[in-house]
Amino acid sequence: MNVVVVIPAYNESRTIRDVAQRARVQCARVAVVDDGSVDGTAEAISGLPVTVLRHERNQGKAGALATGFEWALAAGADAVVTLDGDGQHRPEDIPRLLAAAQQHPDCLVIGARLEGREAYPRARNFANGFADFWIAWASGQALADSQSGERVYPAGLLRRIARPRDRDAGFTFESEVVIRAARQGYPTIAVPIAAIHKPEGRRSHFRPVRDIARIVIMVAGYLLRSGMNPGGLVRSLRCAPRIVAAPAPGARAAAWHREGAAGPTSD
Repeated sequence: MNVVVVIPAYNESRTIRDVAQRARVQCARVAVVDDGSVDGTAEAISGLPVTVLRHERNQGKAGALATGFEWALAAGADAVVTLDGDGQHRPEDIPRLLAAAQQHPDCLVIGARLEGREAYPRARNFANGFADFWIAWASGQALADSQSGERVYPAGLLRRIARPRDRDAGFTFESEVVIRAARQGYPTIAVPIAAIHKPEGRRSHFRPVRDIARIVIMVAGYLLRSGMNPGGLVRSLRCAPRIVAAPAPGARAAAWHREGAAGPTSD
């Protein structure tokens, strides 16, 4: 299996080199999408054996992911792993997510931030839970953490939804993907990962009130077009999220996600 890691990054010069280096240990092919950064994000990873894809201007997370997905599919990826460039995801969890993806090849795998989540600010937990409720309703399934950006996307799914309907959708795109995936026959499963706080002093690009409002508006459109999807609401409330406690793979499985790539070069 040919696996590619895609890391969208906007003004992440403080953390991106560490994240990219650690991701490269886990997977032979890593691409960083520098989304119009003005703080030297691309320069911070100079010399690393990763591919750098650059936007001249900031296009938001949806645009960055779309660029990364298109590059990965053109490179023949069978699966694409995504994680954020700010250090809130552990690249060392990639083998666990890939192990779950190997067991469930027709699912969207999300690294659900369940371990230590109680330490998050109450407002953030409320916002995430609020988004989970709406997205679960529209997708007809219970969800553990719809807002996590550490994921494994099967290539078959990406060929259908790699392009956002609105390239300027920002954080809404990842939420919409869960809905579109479910409707394409790719339900979501969750692998528990640690909830890591952002580095001290880093300003989050996610705005809970604004972005959650946009997510709700997007979901409302899906619900209205589907007659409010009452069956989806019942399933999302009656069923528990599908959580897979995937262990770290053994030596043989660990080699699985490193195969098939001679190593990328910087673009």
